[in-house]
Amino acid sequence: MIKFNADFQSYICPHCGCKQIFDGSYDKLSAGHALSERFQGNYVNENACIDLYVLRCNNRECQEVTIIAWNSITKKQYDILPHIEYKHFPDYIPQQIRNDYEEGCAVIQESPKAAATLFRRCLQGMIHDFWGIKERTLNLEITALKEKVSDNQWKALDGLRKIGNIGAHMESDVNLIIDIEPQEAQKLQKLIEVLLKQWYIDRHEEECLYAEIVQTAEDKEEQRNNER
Repeated sequence: MIKFNADFQSYICPHCGCKQIFDGSYDKLSAGHALSERFQGNYVNENACIDLYVLRCNNRECQEVTIIAWNSITKKQYDILPHIEYKHFPDYIPQQIRNDYEEGCAVIQESPKAAATLFRRCLQGMIHDFWGIKERTLNLEITALKEKVSDNQWKALDGLRKIGNIGAHMESDVNLIIDIEPQEAQKLQKLIEVLLKQWYIDRHEEECLYAEIVQTAEDKEEQRNNER
């Protein structure tokens, strides 16, 4: 569910993750402003009403539109656009990894077990691509990763593998059914998002910073030589 607070007029953009506040109703939709309209209805009681919020992200690199319906009587929220909440990651992350992540997010409510399987596959793709570790099984790959990450992170990775195995592999007893709840699959989604940021985005930003400093030093050296 999109993180939204009607009372404080704030939300977290589901497209880019930017936390922000918005102003009230405006004639035209612009960044940081909400187009809102109230619909009266009697399907809950005679005083029931729905506030429809159309929000444009004020992050200049995003500015995607989010639409939320809010029932001020029942305090229930309905996510209209995007119906599925997931983050849009940069293109320098391999397409297949991003596809598995987005597909996993898309089926969390309908099939959390399938979502867990896709997040498991996403993790394996990241281990192959980012760490260059390829073994016969994901279990062996995560074992090979043990000395390269923190102990807490390693345990979480192994936990994701075990939960994903519930959907990926049939139990020896076919009558044994172990379900995965949507909120459990959502925790796996958050773990994948943390890994994508720590492994890919943080590395990319660090490399860009290093390159900018090196370039600045070279420019200054060239300037110094020209002024001699």
